[in-house]
Amino acid sequence: MTHTQPPHETTEPQEHSPPRPGSSPEPSVPAPAGVAPGRLIGLDVARALAVFGMYIVHIGPSLSATDGVGSWVRYLADGHSSVLFATLAGFSLMLIAGRREPKTGLAGRQARARIVIRAVVLLVLGTALAMEYGGVIILAFYGVYFLLALPLVRLRAGTLALIAAGLALVAPQLAFALKSLLSESVQQSVNAYDPLKALCDVGVLDLLLTGFYPALTWMPFVVAGMALARLDLPASAVQWRLAALGAALTVAAYGMSLLLAGKNALRSMAEGGSSSAGSGPASFGSGSFGAQGAASDLLSAGPHSGTTFDIIGSVGVAILVIVSATVLMGRLPRLRRLSKPIIAVGTMSLTAYVGHFLVQSVVGMPTGESSQVSWVPVLTFILGAIVFAAVWSRFFRRGPLESLLNAATKPAKYVR
Repeated sequence: MTHTQPPHETTEPQEHSPPRPGSSPEPSVPAPAGVAPGRLIGLDVARALAVFGMYIVHIGPSLSATDGVGSWVRYLADGHSSVLFATLAGFSLMLIAGRREPKTGLAGRQARARIVIRAVVLLVLGTALAMEYGGVIILAFYGVYFLLALPLVRLRAGTLALIAAGLALVAPQLAFALKSLLSESVQQSVNAYDPLKALCDVGVLDLLLTGFYPALTWMPFVVAGMALARLDLPASAVQWRLAALGAALTVAAYGMSLLLAGKNALRSMAEGGSSSAGSGPASFGSGSFGAQGAASDLLSAGPHSGTTFDIIGSVGVAILVIVSATVLMGRLPRLRRLSKPIIAVGTMSLTAYVGHFLVQSVVGMPTGESSQVSWVPVLTFILGAIVFAAVWSRFFRRGPLESLLNAATKPAKYVR
């Protein structure tokens, strides 16, 4: 079974923070080669880290084969990489629809058309990859997330944050109730008339409720990313508040889970939830491949468990990664220059994601949850992605698949 995490193609407009009255403008730091001036470089670093986390889950040693520092690296990558990508996907949607201020009128209609086209392309690409490699490819889920997010693209940060919080509190319990009522015969009846299910393992019901990344419990990540995009992320005051919020969400969610669930929560976290070789408690919103678990498992916080604690804690981790990357890239010019190859990976994360399937197929490496016991293969993939992205970005503005996706959205300009 292939459980994959999502990259996201981004073509970000320039982002500039207007100077505060009475303040002198800060000296600008040249953007790395191949990166548009004014681009939020921290987001590219965060995307690259998520790509590397994906490689660790799919190519690196399994959690049971690691110990010490390696086990912590594997645990942090498991689940958190996909959540980070989903959060960044919401951020990227707002880059299309208007980051700080929503686009309106003709520009707004064309932006929404671009989002719809991207959603359809990702749905088709994800289905094609699932047909070729089997298992669960998150790109198809991404297409559904984008379509569901369309009505929200004009909302303010505070409203989006409230929606994300409401979904995090309600969706896991709703998913548990719905899946408890959904009999196997009903699922079979729905799937019998589902053309997507006939093509691959993932049908409409999986995309919305019973799959490994169902929209019902993954939309909180996307909406949270949309809320972040509405903020002045380069501003120091905003960064401090977000860092405090991310830390509070992380500590509160995982701490409350440990307090309420005790040993079960510890086991869930240690085993990696339902995403590590199928171990851990059953998932209520991020995987239906095992039997429906007991209601008490809603108190766990393991990766991919799909519980309220998992969602809130994972959002907190994603916020901390995004803010940390933004601060480091904005305040340490030397580190920013040294990070050019990593930044390049972040600018073409869709290519890096799909490319790792292609390379695994060419070299005869099985896809899916890793059964490796060595870190050499994953380090080779990471180094290969860095070298490819660094070389490609010297000559082209976008990655190969990013260019094709951008070209596919060109017809949106004819919307009136």
